[in-house]
Amino acid sequence: MATLRELKGRIGSVASSEKITGAMKMISSAKMHKAEGALRRLKPYRSNIETIIANLLTADATFTSPLTETRTLQRVTMVVLGSDDGLCGAYNVNLVKFLDSHIRELRSDLGEDLHIDIVAIGRKMIKACARLSDARTTVTTADDINSKSEGDEVKKFEFGLRDAFLKGDTDAVELVYMNYQSAGRQRPAADRLLPLSSDAFATEGIVPSARPYIFEPDAQTIFSSVLPMYLLALTQEVFVENRASEQAARVMAMQAANDNAKKLLDQLRLEYNKLRQQSITTELLDIVGGQVRD
Repeated sequence: MATLRELKGRIGSVASSEKITGAMKMISSAKMHKAEGALRRLKPYRSNIETIIANLLTADATFTSPLTETRTLQRVTMVVLGSDDGLCGAYNVNLVKFLDSHIRELRSDLGEDLHIDIVAIGRKMIKACARLSDARTTVTTADDINSKSEGDEVKKFEFGLRDAFLKGDTDAVELVYMNYQSAGRQRPAADRLLPLSSDAFATEGIVPSARPYIFEPDAQTIFSSVLPMYLLALTQEVFVENRASEQAARVMAMQAANDNAKKLLDQLRLEYNKLRQQSITTELLDIVGGQVRD
């Protein structure tokens, strides 16, 4: 049985752990709200670009782009975004399970010879994806980018993916990430980045005009300029969603750890008080017994 001194030491240790997990929860919560704000600022920009493209698609104009070229899929690049830091529960594990399942589905539909190039982002994700490497699956890392990257770093990375597609090094590019729906709800998702499909744009809300459009500059120039902007906006949004989801998962993990620490602290204090009461009772009995003998 533990002594009073040992129990007191355990209580102090658990109390410290409770304070640490509480502080980490507050920090992660602040980071999550910051990512939420960035996500709210990005979505209107992407929505406006989608509206421009949808108007072009419903207009009486012809235009093409190599970014919309559909090929027979023999090699697919999958960019999977995880975390660089730990203490976020099963966040990376759930993403890898989803990625593995998604790869199996693709090969079931397109053939077992389909080659997958996995680009893992985040130290924890790189480690988790290592087991997926085989003769038909290559796991690589991206230079100068991580799960916290933004701005020019994301722009450079997106340009590299676009360049690989245009050169024919890959037939399609997909983004695998944790879709942020709310602070308590995140779901793994796989979005096709390239080639771009007209299905990605909401044309159902656009009513075609009875009169032909006059584009200045021409429709082809507008289309060629707007598509790269859309790709960059989509990539930036996915990175921000991933950051928000990671922090939300960390908030939940720290909350669970904090709750467990509180339960353990209550149990230790109860045991400590029982043992202390037992010790006091024993001492009183010894005193009373000594007085009776006298």
